[in-house]
Amino acid sequence: MKEFKTHWCWRKDLAVFRGLSDFERSGFLLVLEWFENFRLRYELRASRESARRFWRSEVMREGRPREDWQLEQWEAAIQWYLRWLGACEEANADHRSLPERVRAAVQAAGARRGLAQTTKRCYGAWAARYAAFGDDERALMRVETATLFLKSVVKDEDCAYSTQKQALNALAFFFKQVCGVENPIFDVKLRKTGTRVPVVLTREEAQQIFERLEGPGHGAEGRYGLPARLQYGAGLRRSELVRLRIKDVDLKRGTLTVRQGKGNKDRMTLLPKMLLEAVAGQIETARGLWEADRAAGLAGVHIPGALGRKMQRAAESFEWFWLFPARQTSVDPECHVRRRHHLHAQVYSDSIKRAAAAVGIEKWVTSHALRHSFATHLLESGTDLRRIQELLGHQDITTTEIYLHVAMGVSGLGVTSPLDEMVASP
Repeated sequence: MKEFKTHWCWRKDLAVFRGLSDFERSGFLLVLEWFENFRLRYELRASRESARRFWRSEVMREGRPREDWQLEQWEAAIQWYLRWLGACEEANADHRSLPERVRAAVQAAGARRGLAQTTKRCYGAWAARYAAFGDDERALMRVETATLFLKSVVKDEDCAYSTQKQALNALAFFFKQVCGVENPIFDVKLRKTGTRVPVVLTREEAQQIFERLEGPGHGAEGRYGLPARLQYGAGLRRSELVRLRIKDVDLKRGTLTVRQGKGNKDRMTLLPKMLLEAVAGQIETARGLWEADRAAGLAGVHIPGALGRKMQRAAESFEWFWLFPARQTSVDPECHVRRRHHLHAQVYSDSIKRAAAAVGIEKWVTSHALRHSFATHLLESGTDLRRIQELLGHQDITTTEIYLHVAMGVSGLGVTSPLDEMVASP
């Protein structure tokens, strides 16, 4: 028979805790809310180790001076929280807050349904926000409460239509897969937002970024030059780039196979000829790390879903190894096994931003701008829009048509202004 735990709430226990003045209680509440938000943001388990990490990275952050009395009060608050955690463990009580429990339930349901890791995290984050909004277990089970939450997202938050739809899909998943509501109907109308023109680099600007990333004296930054060139040259999404495996690269045919792209679809794209030699060298670099991992007895790389359970030995084979492996091993957050992950997507993206700023490009440059530039430059070179759609992996041609608005010489761009044709009067 399943054992049901009682749920304890540190906020309620802090409110009735004796021995604190109102000023001290408000200080405790401030730092513990701060710690709770930090822990949930990085999906850390409540423990002494997560408290140490919070203290190092947030409280003692460089450039943030703290008063002595603040540090003393905040340390006392953390110590109180850790003692409270110990009491929860002794009483076999669940210390997790309602948002944390709801997020865990959604992510567990997502794992059973085979959702991608990013989708599970996205749905879990929206469910946690919804739980904080409802603030009551029974209220969360009512579709009317979800409708009020979605209306607040649409009305009060200046977010894109895709973000609103994301929230709607997340709550629909929560009600269907967690609450058992077969067909939840939310009485909310999403607000359409205008189309945003993508940021596109010129060929010269893209080349400047590549040279900056590959230039001498940049240390670790230099390892991002090839990934950046490949993302631009093949039109990859950031997640598709970092998840490339050795088996996805065909040097003889000059192609890349994107596995489980957006919409969980596979597709083929081109491997630029000028990168063949560099990619071959990267494969040998990856082979060295793979051999070191095998010699150290590490677990193989992550293989998603049922495929990983069916092909357990494949995770240790070289063809399933990452094309761009991480330099250090880490603990897999899903199975808590130490293994080698792929290149960290955010670290790579940050390197693109720094390189663009260093060479003086005054645009909002992200790694995705390289994909936008790939499509725009192909269009300007006369490539058919349908072919670009296939290379990018867009389900709908209207998504690809956005590049018509930024390609020079297409849809009005590239024409000569009448002011430029005006003959200067003597």
